[in-house]
Amino acid sequence: MRCLGLVLAAVIALPAAAQDAPERQALRVCQDPNNLPFSNTDGAGIENRIAEVFGRALGLPVSYYSFPQRLAFIRNTLRYKLPGEDYRCDLVMGVPAGFDQVSATKPYYRSTYAMVFPRGRGLDGVASQEDFLKLDPAVLKKLRIGIYDRSPASDWLARHQLLEQGVPYPIMSPRPDQYPGEIIEQDLASGKIDVAIVWGPIAGFFAKRVKSPELSLVPMRSEKNIKFDFEIAMGVRHGERAWKQQVEKLIADSRQDIETILREYNVPLLPIESTAEGSGR
Repeated sequence: MRCLGLVLAAVIALPAAAQDAPERQALRVCQDPNNLPFSNTDGAGIENRIAEVFGRALGLPVSYYSFPQRLAFIRNTLRYKLPGEDYRCDLVMGVPAGFDQVSATKPYYRSTYAMVFPRGRGLDGVASQEDFLKLDPAVLKKLRIGIYDRSPASDWLARHQLLEQGVPYPIMSPRPDQYPGEIIEQDLASGKIDVAIVWGPIAGFFAKRVKSPELSLVPMRSEKNIKFDFEIAMGVRHGERAWKQQVEKLIADSRQDIETILREYNVPLLPIESTAEGSGR
């Protein structure tokens, strides 16, 4: 009787397992079409490059479903499904670790916000945020510091009485051609602002890409109640446990390739601290 129960349990479990891990014809990635250094329609981003590594490991072509990564990105990509149709994509390549709108994998990298400024304009001795704060108050008072609103950088400026020097940029723009690196590639390079404090992958990529003026990159260190560093994971739909486990194995097996790509894009990297499993859902 016990053996029969085991057989029945196995038979009952088959449809759920099949639904959780269907035979894949492609690695279908959800992406922003204009979001370097992460992704774009030319496949030139960090996440595009890592997706290609995964596609080769799986023996599958990589396809993309694109939607601007602003409000409702997950709803309009990973969760988007019309009646009688399949989902448009199955994997988001970059989400904050623990992000609850998806079933997040274990983190695959950790980075931090960074300060970027032109060389040869009075800030060459700055190698840390402490060095920056020790600048002559008359120098600090004249600086225009570009930050995205509602970011740790705005809290940091407030803590150190530098809010008047802040030049806020909206974290989300209605312009379809807007991209986060504009703050460095256009405004910092042209002299509209003197310093930018932005998320590390953006800071590193555009600091390297801008050739004139040459730019310095100074990673920010978290302070009490101001967190600058974050771990990044990947995301699948809740309930797709087998697929999530497969993605986590791809991450583990491709760790060296992933690190090589991140360093090629000049991402400031910190050791991953989290040892907890991603969401099991």
